Amino acid sequence: MTTTRPCLSRLLTQLGAAALLSFLGASAAQAAHAQAAKPVGKTPMKRMAGAEVLKATTAEDWREPSLEHTLYMDTAAGRVVIELAPAFAPLHVQNILDLVEDGYFKSSAVLRVHENYVVQWGAPEDEDAKQVKGLKKAKAEIADGELFIKPHAGTRITPLPDGDAFAPVAGMAGGFPAAADPKVGQTWLTHCYSMVGIGRGEAANSGNGSSMYVVIGQAPRNLDRNVAVVGRVLQGMEWLTSLPRGTGDLGFYTDAKQQQPIQIRRAIDVPEAERVALQVLRTERPAYLNWLQAKRFPASSWYLQDPGRVELCSALPPVRKKPS
Repeated sequence: MTTTRPCLSRLLTQLGAAALLSFLGASAAQAAHAQAAKPVGKTPMKRMAGAEVLKATTAEDWREPSLEHTLYMDTAAGRVVIELAPAFAPLHVQNILDLVEDGYFKSSAVLRVHENYVVQWGAPEDEDAKQVKGLKKAKAEIADGELFIKPHAGTRITPLPDGDAFAPVAGMAGGFPAAADPKVGQTWLTHCYSMVGIGRGEAANSGNGSSMYVVIGQAPRNLDRNVAVVGRVLQGMEWLTSLPRGTGDLGFYTDAKQQQPIQIRRAIDVPEAERVALQVLRTERPAYLNWLQAKRFPASSWYLQDPGRVELCSALPPVRKKPS
């Protein structure tokens, strides 16, 4: 007598993700994680386009980045707005703020533009810069040879419903893409497009904030937990992605004349009339979950097949100018 294995999609409908994992012989821990991460329903009760979801939001669904932890990088082409994440990398962030206050980035430049990878900036000659000599704090954010970022008690991950290839848990925490491994007690920010990290050398604790980079290509998630991630570009990515690519190794500019001059200031030090008033969708609010569902099940008739999923780096919360 022959037996027929039940259709997986039917099992998902009838049993739920946790029961399916048990059916396939998965561990109880995996089953529990699947149960916690499974979506509320197959599709929204009413399909809505992402723009419709955002239009229906209220003022409470949006937050304003802290002026103390927002940086303005002014380039010849335009302004880049960076929100720092002190909850995840407090020592690195403090190093950056100290350098900004000391004027370190007043004469800095973009040194490297690596196609489909990163744009990196810092001082062209910073080996003897007095502001850098005392920056040893990054050492405290390293454990067992790996960089790790542990958020404060008030920061929790809003998990995505579709899992992640690089971590047991992935989602948004405080508006930043984050991942976690409960078994080892680590939580970290991830290398998605527009995320800002710390340049370092061979030694794990050799990065201190004097050199930073932003991801401009397909998310290099293999860098997660190998380099500290300290924030996200909220506005102005177009000024960075359109820079000429470096022709040297790893995209470094081989001629100092090619280096793109920049200045970095804290938003709070900029006159109010010159600030950029931005808001970020709160990732702990139902409006964000509705926005995710709109990405998973688009309302547009152009789609022949629902994606039905959304991956971490496609789930960065929307940013808008503050309504007047």
